[in-house]
Amino acid sequence: MKVLIVGSGGREHAIAASVIKNKRVSKLYCAPGNGGISQLAECVPIGAMEFERLVSFAKEKAIDLVIVGMDDPLVGGLVDCMEEAGIPAFGPRKNAAILEGSKAFSKELMKKYHIPTAAYETFDDPVKAMEYLKTSSFPIVLKADGLALGKGVLICNSLEEALEGVKSIMLDKQFGTAGNRMVIEEFMTGREVSVLAFVDGKTIKPMTSAQDHKRAKDGDKGLNTGGMGTFSPSPFYTKEVDDFCRKYIYQATVDAMAAEGRPFKGIIFFGLMLTSQGPRVLEYNARFGDPEAQVVLPRMKNDLIEVMEACLAGTLENIELEFEDNAAVCVVLASEGYPLEYEKGKLIRGLETFEGKEGYYCFHAGTKKTEEGIVTNGGRVLGITAKGKELKEARKNAYEAVKWVDFENKYMRNDIGKAIDEV
Repeated sequence: MKVLIVGSGGREHAIAASVIKNKRVSKLYCAPGNGGISQLAECVPIGAMEFERLVSFAKEKAIDLVIVGMDDPLVGGLVDCMEEAGIPAFGPRKNAAILEGSKAFSKELMKKYHIPTAAYETFDDPVKAMEYLKTSSFPIVLKADGLALGKGVLICNSLEEALEGVKSIMLDKQFGTAGNRMVIEEFMTGREVSVLAFVDGKTIKPMTSAQDHKRAKDGDKGLNTGGMGTFSPSPFYTKEVDDFCRKYIYQATVDAMAAEGRPFKGIIFFGLMLTSQGPRVLEYNARFGDPEAQVVLPRMKNDLIEVMEACLAGTLENIELEFEDNAAVCVVLASEGYPLEYEKGKLIRGLETFEGKEGYYCFHAGTKKTEEGIVTNGGRVLGITAKGKELKEARKNAYEAVKWVDFENKYMRNDIGKAIDEV
């Protein structure tokens, strides 16, 4: 069986590490991949948005399964292109990936089908948005409608801040065309939890819970990033919360998408806020979260390929997902200056330390293989994941493991999973 993974981050490295365990996989490719993925797969220099080249490559190599890891190609319709060429592809089609591709669409879907979420309004006119804000209470949340690498969300504590936010999103186009429309949403308080789920169009099977840390600095300060670290499972995601979400959020979302003529096959990522009024949906993503995949997949007992094939065949109801009775923590090592400006090309030392170490993983995000060795090639460079019997041990192990690797301008948060100490 030949498999092609599309993407280049830590999520794709975690997917590759799971896929390669399947004995049927005779050849693994990744486009474009990164320095770490190149140790598991043959990396091919084709960009994730080069659909024609990706389809041609898949045909030429007789690929049996394409796994689309990233949001942009999913929202752009890569799965549709592969299917039209007769190549099985894991991920939602374009008309279903809109669940992530447009925040306005997802909010309207939740409103129509009574899926619990924050109150909101949608604007495509910055003047009207500013007028609305003058009647609002604060804090308040501004969201660019389209894809913005997980950074298109601003939490504003005052009217002045919010007006400036509208200007940066809709007028200055800080997030490009993603800011042509904007959602203004009530600010919710509570614990954030992420739950990834496999979907086959009608059946949904949630995975174990996780919690991401989006802000760049310790204490949840600084700018929003793509994620600075995660832990799994979340001690705040109780059986009571799970029962509620399965009934009123997870299945309701799958049914809503089917009712809209947009059957969803692939992964739905549920970003949840556990409020005093109960769980609410913060956001949907249409693929594995990153870095959530780096703590969830290492704990999954099931064969990833088999689960994906069940999603494509519409037989997910026959799969019982199983996860190890332990915990995992991922600490992201970034380049100083991320998510704004940072230098690339710094040699990474100590990667070999992870070889053969059970329960420790070094997932590459922004790296590149050169004649010198593996060098930094992005804002988020590595995801250092460690398991433990419980969360505190996993956290201790992860922070021990971050010392094994080094590169110039290495930066990380020192409080990933600190919330565990409050439980």
